[in-house]
Amino acid sequence: MIKYFLSICVLLAYLFLGCKGSAEQEKAEVNVYTHRYYDIDKDLFKAFEEETGVKVNVKHDKTDKLLSLLKAEGNQTQADLLITVDAGRLQYAREMDLLQSFKSTKIDSNLPQNFRDKDGFWMALTRRHRVIAYHKGRLDTALVKNYSDLGRQELNSRLLIRSSNNIYNQSLVASLIANQGAENAYEIIKGWVANFARTPKGNDRDQVKSVALGEGDCAVINTYYIGKLAFSKNEEERKAISDIGIIFPNQETTGTHTNISGAAIVKHAPNYNNAVLLLEYLSSLKAQEAYAHKNYEFPVNPDASLPEFLSQWPKFKIDSLDLNSLGYYNKAAVELMEKESWF
Repeated sequence: MIKYFLSICVLLAYLFLGCKGSAEQEKAEVNVYTHRYYDIDKDLFKAFEEETGVKVNVKHDKTDKLLSLLKAEGNQTQADLLITVDAGRLQYAREMDLLQSFKSTKIDSNLPQNFRDKDGFWMALTRRHRVIAYHKGRLDTALVKNYSDLGRQELNSRLLIRSSNNIYNQSLVASLIANQGAENAYEIIKGWVANFARTPKGNDRDQVKSVALGEGDCAVINTYYIGKLAFSKNEEERKAISDIGIIFPNQETTGTHTNISGAAIVKHAPNYNNAVLLLEYLSSLKAQEAYAHKNYEFPVNPDASLPEFLSQWPKFKIDSLDLNSLGYYNKAAVELMEKESWF
């Protein structure tokens, strides 16, 4: 009887370790599915490899394609980590049952709670803030204090923004729904669409370049693009940013819209422990400062320093909305954008 009981205990222990992966079972590697294409990520992965001896294998694609691939691969997947450029897509991945929760005292120590999923399904890597870029010589900043002001009649044919299929814009609208309700959010984007200077196209860099060329006077962009343009190797891009100012909207209300680039552990990750190890490294002071100093993204580790370029910006209030809300309201956001023919 005792022998039978011990056998059952061994079997249960084996099954438990099989779910998470033991250090002995795992290969000295971690497989990352990522939507991020930045050089800083390559540098950090290389530094992690040198520090730990764990090889980082990377597959790049857009998040929706990676989610479809993970769904198709099921429990046969080799993916350990999913990295996205939007909190809403992390929530969507969880709803698709593609993720597993994880726990790390190091990550808990490195990152504030609002940049970690309360149930442990994801963590933020960097902060992105959706701001208003404007031409200093052509826009009176007294006109624009809030996102809703972009719909003012005075800005008719002066607003530039990328298409509605862009996840950054979808999450911005989702945050408006969460904070102000669907009816108010619809009125806001209705005003935006009426003020479009042209049919939405291009990425955030292109919006700034178009403002510089006089195609519009203001644009909605993510903060890190300002740094990328200011320190670009392309003279045209550096020149484009020279007359551009930044407005951090909604400082007297909800705060400026905040999104993240984030990471999660795949449900059937074969190298769970290595995945946690990499996440711990990416939340460290060293990695967080690298994101800020080399890619101009705001760190989520509060102890990380900012490059001089970012530290010169005024301190600003950020939206404290639960980031999972960006996923909850994504469908409603897309429906409102389509209703107003924002394409």
